[in-house]
Amino acid sequence: VQLVESGGGLVQPGGCLRLSCTTSGSIFSLRTMGWYRQAPGKQRELVASISSGDSTVYTDFVKVRFTISRDNAKNTVYLQMNSLKPEDTAVYYCNTLTYYYPWGQGTQVTVSS
Repeated sequence: VQLVESGGGLVQPGGCLRLSCTTSGSIFSLRTMGWYRQAPGKQRELVASISSGDSTVYTDFVKVRFTISRDNAKNTVYLQMNSLKPEDTAVYYCNTLTYYYPWGQGTQVTVSS
């Protein structure tokens, strides 16, 4: 079982990206999934989460700008990121809220002009 994140890249401030995270885990649909990020020199932090029933929670610094969603048929969780800011620069990861899966390699998001 592994997590594979993708969709990161270099984008200018105000731009957008859509991240994807896919797992081969058989019980993905039953778990609350979260997107996390880790900036250089900082701890990994939770950005947003989505429950098995599609209830979503966002941290204050991404509310309105980011949208988390999931497709259980594809074992995939998404993070649509709009109005990106330089402070959003980080490696983005997904996992459950209890870190059930081994961490994936993450996907780098760089917001810079």
